[in-house]
Amino acid sequence: MIKTIPILLLSLLLSGRAFCQFGGLINKAKNKINQRVDQKVDKAMDKGLDKAEGKETAASGANVESTPQPATLTSYSKYDFVPGEQVLYAEDFAQEAVGELPTGWNSTGSGEVSTLDKFSGRWLRLHKGMSYLTANSKTFGTDYTLEFDLILQLKNNGWMYPQFLVSLVASRDLAADDNSILKDYRQFAAATATIAPFENNSSRAIFESFKEKASIFKGDLVNIGQLQNWYGTPMHVAIQVQKQRFRCWINELKAFDVPKGVPTADTMNNLRIEVGATNYAEENYGVYISNIRIATGLPDTRHKLIEEGKFTTNGILFDANSAVIRPESAGVLKEIGTALKENPSFKVRIIGHTSSDGDDAANLELSKKRAAAVKDFLGNEWKIDGDRIETEGKGETAPIADNKTKDGRAQNRRVEFIKQ
Repeated sequence: MIKTIPILLLSLLLSGRAFCQFGGLINKAKNKINQRVDQKVDKAMDKGLDKAEGKETAASGANVESTPQPATLTSYSKYDFVPGEQVLYAEDFAQEAVGELPTGWNSTGSGEVSTLDKFSGRWLRLHKGMSYLTANSKTFGTDYTLEFDLILQLKNNGWMYPQFLVSLVASRDLAADDNSILKDYRQFAAATATIAPFENNSSRAIFESFKEKASIFKGDLVNIGQLQNWYGTPMHVAIQVQKQRFRCWINELKAFDVPKGVPTADTMNNLRIEVGATNYAEENYGVYISNIRIATGLPDTRHKLIEEGKFTTNGILFDANSAVIRPESAGVLKEIGTALKENPSFKVRIIGHTSSDGDDAANLELSKKRAAAVKDFLGNEWKIDGDRIETEGKGETAPIADNKTKDGRAQNRRVEFIKQ
């Protein structure tokens, strides 16, 4: 039975500009697949369709298949992403209506906020052949970070999977969500990472940037074969921009580190997302995104902690309503652990803070547990003596931003380190 396209054909499809515009090669591939699919394959695909059609729709609670192998902090030992200091835009869709496109977003077609059986929170389901702009309206500056969680619900039935494109774009004097930016995001300036999922450890990615519609940088194809191990589970995508430098991680995998790839004549001010075309029926694949966070600035962890005596971060993340530290916090914890290790006389108080979401008393207790969890991690992994660390939780009692806004609540969910 035909389950995947031969690697040779994939290489042809992913070479040069064919990566973004497969054109006639896709049609040839489809025809070849159609010619070689026999009756057994038809039956297998029918069985898969029957199973998929029996599931709930994404808007009412899609059933996303998953492999129960959660990542751990130790598996992110080489992960060095550190988020920006000031949150500019945050979106977890918690306040959005299920079944609708989020408020303030723009799209060439449709998309709907969804709940998923196996994963908490709300997710925006993205559709093939469509593009999206977020509701952000603030400029990013020259040094900034972007993070989001992504689910690729993909199961091979013989067709090529849709590509996933994420672009940092500039709109100049136009609104950040202007229709012309949605249609032609390259007209002023853009930096785009394209992910092409495949089977047989053949997934690829490429980075390209544009100025005045012209391509000014195009990197080499990058193999990200590990991607297929994460199909059907939330992946954390993190992007860091420092002037021209573009770095991108997918979970603990560093996919890109391009020193001079980002155009700097224009200031980026929005995130554009695109899902490519595919022959899979809507009920046979799913692309979901959530927990978007854009932050500006480059935190100087060691200087602020050791010399100024105080460091505050939103980059230590926890599971929802839990004190379990998420693995993508590894980069920040590495900075803090290294600073404490290099300064053995230094003592700190760790203070946990929450937003105003939820019960006051529960938030207070949760903030205490989270501060204690950070202390435990620094002791277990960095061998920092427990006598050097005190912990405290303040819950929602000491906000630094407006809890009435999504961005403010994201800023208030933080961990403080104060010199004692």
